Amino acid sequence: MNEVNQAETGEDSGNPSKLPRAFISLASVPFRWLLAGHLSFFLAMQGLLLVRSLLAWDLTKSEMSLAYINLMVALPMVAGSLVGGAVTDRMERRSLVAIGQILILSCESLILSLILLGQLAFWHLLATAFLVGCVFPFVMPARMAIVYNVVGRQHLPNAMALTAGASNLARVLGPALSGTMIHFFSLKGAYAVSIFLYVIATLCMFRLPSCHPGRLDGKSLLADMIHGYRYVIGHRPILLCLVFGMFPMLIAMPVQNLLVVFTDEVWQVGESGLGLVMTIMGIGGVIGALWVARMPHNARRVNLMIMTALSFAIFLAVFSLIPVFSLALIPLLIANIFANASQTLNNTILQLLVDDSVRGRMSSFIMLTFGLTPLGVLPIAFLSEQIGAPFAVFCACLLLGLIVLGFNFFSPTLRHLDGSVQETAQTHSKLR
Repeated sequence: MNEVNQAETGEDSGNPSKLPRAFISLASVPFRWLLAGHLSFFLAMQGLLLVRSLLAWDLTKSEMSLAYINLMVALPMVAGSLVGGAVTDRMERRSLVAIGQILILSCESLILSLILLGQLAFWHLLATAFLVGCVFPFVMPARMAIVYNVVGRQHLPNAMALTAGASNLARVLGPALSGTMIHFFSLKGAYAVSIFLYVIATLCMFRLPSCHPGRLDGKSLLADMIHGYRYVIGHRPILLCLVFGMFPMLIAMPVQNLLVVFTDEVWQVGESGLGLVMTIMGIGGVIGALWVARMPHNARRVNLMIMTALSFAIFLAVFSLIPVFSLALIPLLIANIFANASQTLNNTILQLLVDDSVRGRMSSFIMLTFGLTPLGVLPIAFLSEQIGAPFAVFCACLLLGLIVLGFNFFSPTLRHLDGSVQETAQTHSKLR
């Protein structure tokens, strides 16, 4: 418990005044290690997502194969999310993340071995995707909860934005790195580099102080899971914010899994074109994250969250209707700026609203929304096979836009969430 308190009071941090506002949470040395490990982990993961998509497409030549792989990740993520969150609020979080990362590393090492032996089949991709999906409900909520442990409440919004920025930087560099390795050393080289990055990510975790939950009350695991569910249901602002953040992840975010169809069949630009598309998306995400990171601690975030979600739907719809590859990259870049800004704002608002004793379980609910993204691939992939990928994406964006407008006009509680954040901050100050 001492380590957590030390992080909150900033005793092992540098001088924040010497850093630009967009990078102020980097004054915390533990957060630097956390961010380095986060970047290394997502570099490996994003690179292998591209390679796995290429492997699945080469083995099957079917859009539904991409959906099936994502489904194998999503099902255990959704099923295990509450369990993972409850475990995060009971276990030492640093060790939990490290163990999970080692398990993921083992799965990817198995795929590399099958490639080396020339024995890889599509079902191998499905099986290992399922195993990785079983690990994610434990690793990702713990990672999100550790951010609060190492920077405290004051710098949490900035730290969340920088973490999102690192994820999107990995979205740029991960596929680019894998593409380079494939070009010069084949898929074996890409997998070897990703495994090395997973090792680095795990070692970075052991540079952190122990990160224990804020409270241990001796309840059973099942009781903690039920309490997390009741906590969300009983706090309407938190529930509405979670539901709002769910829709972009379920409806529009799955579009990224169809990009291989756009580059292969719509634009016919091949693997190099897919790499460029992934790079543009990542650059947009980094810009969006830095935009949020520059906001002051007391910024009013809710209206901007709604506006950016709507703008994401509009620009992604424009992207889907442009038949020229080079021109389509422009609205794709803008769409991803707004997508990441909205997602980061949503996650930050939730983390500011929640009590630390249930932070792991709240992070698991956020992970649940991420788990909906692979589930969302299934209907949009089916629709893509029936009416074509461009029109399927346009329909998804139209639906998202209507839902966002519905929240804006018919949910005053959501519009007034900034007030709830300020009330929580005042309560937190009194308790300290």
